[in-house]
Amino acid sequence: MPAAAGHPSEASRAVRALWVTLGLLSLALGVIGIFLPLLPTTPFVLLAAGCFARGSARFHRWLLAHPRFGPLVYDWQVHRSIPRRAKCLALSMMWLSMGTTAWLMRARPAASLTLIACAAAVSVWMLRLPTRPAGGSRADQS
Repeated sequence: MPAAAGHPSEASRAVRALWVTLGLLSLALGVIGIFLPLLPTTPFVLLAAGCFARGSARFHRWLLAHPRFGPLVYDWQVHRSIPRRAKCLALSMMWLSMGTTAWLMRARPAASLTLIACAAAVSVWMLRLPTRPAGGSRADQS
């Protein structure tokens, strides 16, 4: 029997639950990335926001209202940009951790070169992302 108007079908609820689950997993990886420099925080938080937008308006609103993650998500959704400070911090932490690890693994040149190549690729990707325009954050608008 088809779902009544305004009531989600079982399949629709399952898809929304999948989006929420993917969002929670992405957010968890983003939080872990705060403490593990080799795991990036920003892309996982933005992915979580996208998943929540498709799966749960409540989780999406919560993420936008979060004091740490909210401004980043807002900037991305409104301006499709990342704040300069977030870029600089992410690049600095990545190069510090990957550079140190590559140096410590210098006895294994292939591993060291792979780490440096990954850091370079992520750097190029991140530097190509737009930087938030001046006055682009909610904090600047209030």
